Amino acid sequence: SEESGIMSDEWLGIVQAIVVSAEMTPQYLIPNTQSKIPSLRLSYGGRSNTKYLIPNIKLFTMSLEQKIMTDLKAAMIAKDEAALRSLRAVKAAILLAKTSEGGSGELKEEEEVKILQKLVKQRKDSLEIFKQQNREDLAKKEEEEIAVIEKFLPKQMTAEELKTEIAAIIANVGASSPADMGKVMGVASKQFAGKADGKTISAVVKELLSR
Repeated sequence: SEESGIMSDEWLGIVQAIVVSAEMTPQYLIPNTQSKIPSLRLSYGGRSNTKYLIPNIKLFTMSLEQKIMTDLKAAMIAKDEAALRSLRAVKAAILLAKTSEGGSGELKEEEEVKILQKLVKQRKDSLEIFKQQNREDLAKKEEEEIAVIEKFLPKQMTAEELKTEIAAIIANVGASSPADMGKVMGVASKQFAGKADGKTISAVVKELLSR
């Protein structure tokens, strides 16, 4: 990071190609942790000395769309049908959101999370229906797509973690009955955005307030 002067693996991974003159072909790159500015120590073949190279590059995090495109290419090469179905669905949903009326053409991280959550919810709803109809073939496809899409969501909270956190929220807002559910949900929905789906949060809040 720029503050610590230590180059992260992510930063190093971004610097994949560095243009130097033919007489200075790099043998290897080493993160320079001595400098306050993120840099690489460049070792040259046949040279005993090292030099510091500071690329004019800004650290960035790949957007959801970039991650999807990267994984889509890999899925095509691997001929992974489940991944292809899932990733194309996410890609289509992103494009729809970016080009919708009133859209800015770019998506914020929280908007990306909502898209993923919606896609997962749709598939979970379909999964439940297919299981009721004993359509194991269709149910399997939904399960495969859920598994692929959920990889792009933040780590999901376990049931126990959710109960513990929601119990704390209930105590903090002074909720004591199901009538206070709206008050609790308002806080919980924001706090656990991307970490748990709304249906699960609502069920836990209802359970704890009914005790």
